[in-house]
Amino acid sequence: MAAFDTTRAQFETASLAGRIGQLFASLVAAITEWNDARVTRNALAALSDRELEDIGLSRGDIENIA
Repeated sequence: MAAFDTTRAQFETASLAGRIGQLFASLVAAITEWNDARVTRNALAALSDRELEDIGLSRGDIENIA
């Protein structure tokens, strides 16, 4: 009687698919983080010096925050 074991191929495929999914999730997270920082920088840059002073920031702080 012969047996055909497919568990190894299934695990390798699942592992590869898992790695590809993880890579894609990391890429999406990096793009989302970059976009959030960009939006924050633009919003802070649009404020006047007086408005920045009211929240305890200066123009030089914008890059450090975002």
